[in-house]
This record gives sequence, C-alpha cells and structure tokens, in this order.
Amino acid sequence: MEDKEKGVFSSGCPACHSSGDCMGCARREPRGKLLATDWLADIPGSDPKGVVEVLFKNTRVGFFSNPSGIPLKIGDIVAVEASPGHDIGRVTMIGPLVALQMKKNGVRSAADLKKVFRIARQSDIEKFEEARAREHSTMIKARRIAEELGLAMKIGDVEYQGDGGKAIFYYIADERVDFRKLIRVLAETFKVRIEMKQIGARQEAGRIGGIGPCGRPLCCSSWMSRFVSVGTGAARIQDLSMNPQKLAGQCAKLKCCLNFEIDAYAEAQKQLPGKEIALETKDATYYLFKTDILSRSVTYSTDKGIPANLVTIDARRAFEIIALNKQGIRVDSLRDDEDNEEEVQREYGDIIGQDSVTRFDKTKKKKKKKKASHPAPQLPSPQQSAPPQPAKGAPAQKAQRTAAHPNNQRPSKHHSGNHKKNNKQKPQQES
Repeated sequence: MEDKEKGVFSSGCPACHSSGDCMGCARREPRGKLLATDWLADIPGSDPKGVVEVLFKNTRVGFFSNPSGIPLKIGDIVAVEASPGHDIGRVTMIGPLVALQMKKNGVRSAADLKKVFRIARQSDIEKFEEARAREHSTMIKARRIAEELGLAMKIGDVEYQGDGGKAIFYYIADERVDFRKLIRVLAETFKVRIEMKQIGARQEAGRIGGIGPCGRPLCCSSWMSRFVSVGTGAARIQDLSMNPQKLAGQCAKLKCCLNFEIDAYAEAQKQLPGKEIALETKDATYYLFKTDILSRSVTYSTDKGIPANLVTIDARRAFEIIALNKQGIRVDSLRDDEDNEEEVQREYGDIIGQDSVTRFDKTKKKKKKKKASHPAPQLPSPQQSAPPQPAKGAPAQKAQRTAAHPNNQRPSKHHSGNHKKNNKQKPQQES
C-alpha cells in the first residue's frame, strides 16, 4: 500500500523508484517542481482544520479546506472534492504558510474552498491509475478528431480526474477556435465529461520538458510555475545580439532567462557614459563604439559608422574627459598615464609562458656536442702493441699516470729512459 502511494505522484522513475534520471525505462512523470519550503513548520499552535495545498498532475495546484480535522502531513495522497466526483492529489503544504501562498495566487476567501474527503484508499489509487493509463491514447485520438473537423488547434495534453469521470484537454491555438462540435464528438467517443483549457507555448514546453542550451533541464519544467512576459528590450539592455535563433527557446518564444539578470545589467548601465556623448581630444573626436557593461569599460572610435582607431578605456576615465570637455579643455589622449603603465605591465606579465597554448607539450631537447679542447686522439695501428709497461724499478705512481694518459706526447725523461731500456732488453729475452 505504501509503495503504491509513493509511486502515484513521484517525480522520479515509477519502475525503479529512483529520484534521479533513469536510463533503463521511460519516466511517466515530468521533472518535479521546486516546492516551497515550509519555514513555519516547527511553530506550534497550527490549526489542524486549516487550509492545505494539494498538487495534481504537472503544475495544477489547488487549495482545500480540512473541516474534518484529518491529520495530514506533506506527501500524503488525498481524495478531494471535485465537480463532479472526486480527484486524487498530493499534499504539498500545510500550516500557516498556506495563507501566504493563497494571497500570492490571488485566492481571497477561504469559505468557498472545496473540501478534503479522506486520505486515499487502495481502491481510489487503483482507479486513478487506470484513468491515467488512458491519457496518452485519448490525446492521440483527440488530435485525429480535431484534424478531421479542420480546427486550427493542437491538443498538447490530457488529464483525467481521479475518479475517471472527467477529462481536461489542454490545447494550443493562435486564434480563437469554435470547439463546440469538438466537445460533442469527444464526449460521445470517450463517455466522460469534457473540459477544454487553452495554454501557451511556454506551458506546453513546461509539460513536455527537455534540456536547454545551457545543458540543464528547462526552467519551465523543473521549477518555474509562473511565466512573465519577455520582451526584446531585455536583450537590448544586456547588449545581446538580436539573433532570433539564439534568443528563442524550445518553445519558439524568447527565453525566460533573459529576465533573470536584467536588473543587474540595468543598474550597471547607469554607471556608464551615454551613447550620444562624444569625447574631444587635441587630435580627434571619439564616438562611442561599444560597451562592456559588467567590466565597466567603453570602446571609442574616431568614426561613427565604422571601427577606426579603437581605444578602450575605463568608465572612470571617460567621465573625467567628459567633465574636462564641459570646461572647454581638450585632453592629449584618451588614456592617462596610469593606463599606459598598466598596458606595459600587461605586455611583460607573462614571464614563464603560462598563457602559451603549447606549454604542456613535451619538447625534446637536443644534446649539444662539446667542442674538444685538445686535438683528436690518434688511433693506434693494429701493429702497435698495448701501452708500454713501466720497468720493475719505476715507481707505481708514474706507471698509473702513463696508463691514464697514453696520448701524452711529451713523456718525462725518466720515463723515456725506462722505455729505451725495455727496448734493449727485448732482443736479449727473445734470444
């Protein structure tokens, strides 16, 4: 029973009950929304008969009263009042924080709210699962019927009520559509009560889901529940290229993330000089060419139409030149002495080659041959014998010196005498 209830509105994989992405089977639920944190949950004295927030399929949220005082907690599967019958949902918020959420969603009075009947039983969950299993096939058949009737609309999703007696058809249309005949045909085909609800392209993308160009799941399918209109002015303030392929999302509308940083860019742009202000120097007049809002640097050109003699300076220096120009003073150049010093330091900053692209490549160093300080040794002929041996009476130190330096051309006198004696003694030994 508990495992069955956990899998009804699980944002993970229903087959393996994994909370993350599952590569082995298809996910039946889109990525769950970022639920509001109940910071007031630990405060005692909450009313058990208060209003609770219940989440249904995807983004549909409703507020229901609890007149019976059923002890509810976040995550409980409950059966709530619907028109007609009952619906199945999951409790996402309880306590005093619900009143703030109601005010945020525009719900004024709590007296007209529908009721929570009970915690869902096993029979309620099984009936709800049977209704959900028919949603995809119902959507495909409804699309064929709308195409046969010639209606310029697209049915994007179908949601069955918990008891299976009602179905909500979400559709997208650019113009107003007369779907009265479509409702009669759908009611006769599926034998349920039909409700048509129009959604936009952003809501459709949030229901389908996907991966954005940033590599993360779409904001509309992961945490966004409200959509604010996005205009091209947001792209102009952030100095973005007006390329529709880069500014549009998967819903073919402007990306919602263009509104995320617009306040920071608008505040930073106030600290930059105006586009129509020109800087006067003794040599030429400079016009604003482009700005880097976050780094507070501006680039000026001597020509309004084309980039010529581009000079990039800090916004502080630009305001100084503007103040001097108002006094009738023309500066020698746009850059001051401090900028020139910084430019020199940047030029010689890379002293160890840390900015080189090939700094990690292994270079093979060639071994340099040392130039011989002495003439090349003469190789002995094959007729010559081994180096001469010292005489018996010669000291051992001189014999070692002779063996270590066989190519010495100036032997000592004592050594030459011993050599002669050895030559004279050789024929006597042979005879």
